[in-house]
Amino acid sequence: MNTYSACVTPVAASQDPERAAGAPSPGQNRRVTVQRLGAVAYQPTWELQEQLLADTLTVKTRNRDAQAAGQTPELTSNYLLLCEHPHVYTLGKSGKPEHLLLDEASLLDHGATFHRINRGGDITYHGPGQLVGYPIFDLDNFFTDIHRYLRLLEEAVILTLADYGVRAGRIAGLTGVWIDFEEGAPNPRKICAMGVKCSRWVTMHGFALNVNTDLSYFGHIVPCGITDKAVTSLQAELGRPVPVTEVQERLLPHLGQLFGAEFA
Repeated sequence: MNTYSACVTPVAASQDPERAAGAPSPGQNRRVTVQRLGAVAYQPTWELQEQLLADTLTVKTRNRDAQAAGQTPELTSNYLLLCEHPHVYTLGKSGKPEHLLLDEASLLDHGATFHRINRGGDITYHGPGQLVGYPIFDLDNFFTDIHRYLRLLEEAVILTLADYGVRAGRIAGLTGVWIDFEEGAPNPRKICAMGVKCSRWVTMHGFALNVNTDLSYFGHIVPCGITDKAVTSLQAELGRPVPVTEVQERLLPHLGQLFGAEFA
C-alpha cells in the first residue's frame, strides 16, 4: 500500500507525465462510473471509497487466480465520486497534529469536524463551495505510474481553470495546482490540493478544488504544513461565484481526454 502527499511531489516522476493516456489494451476497462453525491458528510464518503477499493481488490485477486488457472480475467471497474463536504479538516499519515490550530471546543464553534485518514500528506480543509473528487481508478486500466496519474489530475484542473480565463500551473516539488506559480512570482497561492492512496494500483482519495470556498477556514490550520504560501478560490480570482456543479461538468471532459476514458 502506498500513500502520496497532498503537498509534496515524490521524486523520480516519469518523463512527459502530462501526456494523455494512449488507446486501451485488451483487458483494460476505460469506462468510469461517475457518482455525483452532492453535499455529503465526510465519514460515509470515506467509507464508500474504502468499499469500492475493497471490491476492486477482490476482483484483482480473483483475476490473479484465474490467470494462474488459464482462465479469462474479469474487467475491473473505475469510479469517480464528486461531492462537497460540510466543514471538515483531514490529517494525512505524515501530518502533524499541531498543524490544526483549533481545539475540540473551537472545532464545534466553527461547525467543523476532524478526521485522521490514510492518505499521504499533512492537514487540509474541505467545506461547502469546494469541488472534491475521489477517483477510485484501477491504474492497470490506464498506466501504472502514480506520478503521471497525479500530473494528469493536475492537468485536468489546469485546463478547467483555463476555461474560466484563469491561468494556473505547478510549483516544482509541490503537488497541486497554483496561481502565480511561476518562479519568483510575488504571491503564489494554491487553488487545488491533492492527496492519494494507492493499493495494488487502485487509487482512492483525490483532489479538492476551491470554487466558492470560505477561505477563512484555512486560517485555522497550517495548510499542508506550508507556511509561506496562500490559498485562493475560483471565486476570489474571478470576483464572482461560480456554481460548483458547472465546474464539475467542465472538468469531466478534460479528465476523459487525458485518461482516454469514458465518464458515464
